[in-house]
Amino acid sequence: MENNNLILTTQFCEFHQVEFTFINSLNDFGLIETVLLEDKQYLPVDQLKKLEKMIHLHYDLDINIEGIEAISHLLQRVDHLNAELKTIKNKLDFYRDL
Repeated sequence: MENNNLILTTQFCEFHQVEFTFINSLNDFGLIETVLLEDKQYLPVDQLKKLEKMIHLHYDLDINIEGIEAISHLLQRVDHLNAELKTIKNKLDFYRDL
């Protein structure tokens, strides 16, 4: 992974005024991924959107890590079901056009 696709976790925490332990807890729960290079922790850029949603849930809505984990799991299931529904609709449209 290239270094230009990584953000130093401490810089992210300072900029967003987020506790470093919060990021570690999310990583420990498997909700986000971090990268350890040369004894420094980094956030991959592709994790930022997900992380910012979790920050909003925790700091603005006062939802704990376990609640964020449950919400994340449910949102993943909704995405999966939406994809499955789209596939089924496409198949139905195919047979409807015959």
